[in-house]
Amino acid sequence: MASEQQKQPWHLTAAEALPLLQSGDLKAEDYVNSLLHRIQQRDEAVKAWVYLNPNQVIQQARHLDEVSAKARGPLHGLPVAVKDVILTKDMPTQYNSKLFESETPIAADANCVMSLRAAGAIIFGKTSTTEFATTKQGNWHQNLTTNPHDKTRTPGGSSSGSGAAVGDFQIPISLGTQTGGSIIRPASFNGCYGFKPTWGAISREGLAQWSVTLDTCGFFTRSVEDLELLSDFFNIRDDGAPPSKPFTLKGATFGFCKSTYWPSAGAGTRKAMQTAKSILEKHGAIVEDVELPNDFDKVLGWHAAVSAREGQASFLGQLMTDRTHLHDNIIGYGENRGNVSRKDQLEAYDECARLRPILDAIASKYDAIITPSVVDEAPADVGNTGDMNFCSTWTIMHVPALNIPGFAGEHGMPIGLTAVCPRFKDRQLLHVARTLGPVFAAEGGWQPGHNGVPQ
Repeated sequence: MASEQQKQPWHLTAAEALPLLQSGDLKAEDYVNSLLHRIQQRDEAVKAWVYLNPNQVIQQARHLDEVSAKARGPLHGLPVAVKDVILTKDMPTQYNSKLFESETPIAADANCVMSLRAAGAIIFGKTSTTEFATTKQGNWHQNLTTNPHDKTRTPGGSSSGSGAAVGDFQIPISLGTQTGGSIIRPASFNGCYGFKPTWGAISREGLAQWSVTLDTCGFFTRSVEDLELLSDFFNIRDDGAPPSKPFTLKGATFGFCKSTYWPSAGAGTRKAMQTAKSILEKHGAIVEDVELPNDFDKVLGWHAAVSAREGQASFLGQLMTDRTHLHDNIIGYGENRGNVSRKDQLEAYDECARLRPILDAIASKYDAIITPSVVDEAPADVGNTGDMNFCSTWTIMHVPALNIPGFAGEHGMPIGLTAVCPRFKDRQLLHVARTLGPVFAAEGGWQPGHNGVPQ
């Protein structure tokens, strides 16, 4: 994009903006005004926000600009969008549910929001989600969030607005949640990074609950450096000391895992996997195909059993309060329409617990495993957020997973691939991705820049 556009504050990544904010070279008020101007230009098309009060944002920024340099927090002035299933004490949390339509905030911050606010981050606004972060359908309202690269296509879900806002340069960082593929899939569709840390690495207190076994808080950004910055702040660290040297592809080892869901992969994802393999081999990496043991063929069914039975417990209160205001899918969880037995539930718990260390051992043989993020590019149906099944195995295995953008589908829409490491090897994953991401971006074939979305 033009150099003049790149000079605009809204174009900065969080890692680029933070030192400027901390030094005072960039005023927080100027930064948020730039973002608000970007949103004003793009909101009619993208519709990523369900609550945004510009005066409230500007007041937060002005207050932070008055803080002395020595007293500034580690995330001073960084704007963060929050998925609307995460509590914010000064903004309504509506879960995209008719049961919770209100302009009155619930007087509490989720733990992750509380932490960000205390570090000096600006809690910018609430982004769209599917109802209680569950259904594949878009929200109840007419103004569905769209993909910033093509408004006829979905941004994915359930973290729809969080992925679209970051992919459209409306915000540098957003919070999302994943129970199946609700971070990885929107990140792939919107052409940004989406990071689902190891399960339990970030507190989920104050997040809407679907499944305690699966629900995970994570981030959307436009650079790996931003993810490292957030991981530092949230104490997401591996046991070993962080590597002191940049990761190099020459001699590195990568496993390519198509997974049992591979027959459903479309042309874009198949091409992305082949292109990624060729890129890595060209740079001197060692690439091997990974076949998971046969028991992993059952993991998608176990994921479905866990989400169904835990969903039944989680949505009981809503179902008892007023079922007429709930999407039919949520009623289905409450009624256990899938007829998932307790025996099925226990089998899913026990077998997945058995397989997690097996997957850790397999993944530990490689610097990272590369696997599909999505079936294909974003579907041309704004109301259908897409298929999560390429993500579900990694979610229930509790491993860290990162969507890395850089590839394109048949219609020029972004497609990412997922990099996976063993549990609590989150920083290893990000260390690898810091090198891998720019290479995929440069050589993977995706060329952003249309519809007002910069390169």
